[in-house]
Amino acid sequence: MTRSASELGIPAARVVRWVDNFVARHGRTILAVDAGELTGRAADGSMFIAALPFGGAYAGEPDAAAFAAAAAPPPDWGVLLVRKGGFAVARLRGSELVAHKIGQRHVQGRSKAGGWSQQRFARRRANQAREAYEAAADHAARLLAGVAGPVVTGGDHRAVDEVLDDPRLHDLRSGGPWLAVPDPKRDTLDRAIAEAMSVRIEVLNADAS
Repeated sequence: MTRSASELGIPAARVVRWVDNFVARHGRTILAVDAGELTGRAADGSMFIAALPFGGAYAGEPDAAAFAAAAAPPPDWGVLLVRKGGFAVARLRGSELVAHKIGQRHVQGRSKAGGWSQQRFARRRANQAREAYEAAADHAARLLAGVAGPVVTGGDHRAVDEVLDDPRLHDLRSGGPWLAVPDPKRDTLDRAIAEAMSVRIEVLNADAS
């Protein structure tokens, strides 16, 4: 017997129904808690592994409802998305968005010219990117000051690192999955928030071979 794997993210409110559907598809399922995750092993050999959002470790009973309750977002947390030329910062109270800022800064495209012109364009791009990161850091310092919970990050790793290097942000605690997002806009931020709050489930479906 072989297994085919898939991964999905679902809201905490749908966890119990999802587990019930898994049992209906695969038969009697034994739930357990292993390494901070909820696991389920079905009669047909299929299994799932569910992880809490925000990098949390589950230590409760092997029960879908208890796991779903533990997956609730923290009372005070944030999101920081940065790409070259754009950023989004948000502060949340549970699932409620209480403050946010989305900004864009023009960053010069790459030049095909060589020699001195290429160096001049490179310097201009670097300056524009630095200004964009400084703007993102300014708004992050304002909106996320004193945040008690984790800050979920995403966008471009180097850009996020540049912003978090600001001394005003050194107390922020990163948590949760890395959010791979395009240039941040409002709909991008909304999707990122939903993804940050989602339970991650890896499913290993048993396939007869």
